[in-house]
Amino acid sequence: MATVMNRVDDTRNSSREAANDSGEDGYRPDADEPFMSLKQQAYFRRKLQEWKESILRESQETLSQLQVDSLREADLTDRASSETDWSIELRTRDRQRKLVSKIEAAIRRIDEGEYGYCEVTGEPISLARLEARPIATMTVEAQERHERNEKVSRED
Repeated sequence: MATVMNRVDDTRNSSREAANDSGEDGYRPDADEPFMSLKQQAYFRRKLQEWKESILRESQETLSQLQVDSLREADLTDRASSETDWSIELRTRDRQRKLVSKIEAAIRRIDEGEYGYCEVTGEPISLARLEARPIATMTVEAQERHERNEKVSRED
């Protein structure tokens, strides 16, 4: 049981590290550069691809582990605990599967020249936001407006 939970923590950390890696050359986009220059596009493409590869690698490790660690606990309590751990692990993988599709969409936006621009306002998304959330499709302000409108519509 503890090994499953440790593995969940380890995979979350390695996903974040892959997503936050500044690349081999140490380059980081700078606000003084032209927005979404070829160098910035290459940086974010590499960041997104490394993040995706990390998630896919972790998913493969989870599948391998599931095949190796079949539920063999004799005690019902131990078995229930293991099933709960695996359920959490599988839910995490499902969320990451959805994240992979968002990463692929961001890479497509780079290819189409739309990456880094708000899908609502057309304004550039700040580099700090893209650094923190490379799959962002809206500026912070547009996202906040969207969430407020969503909250109001749920309350009706």
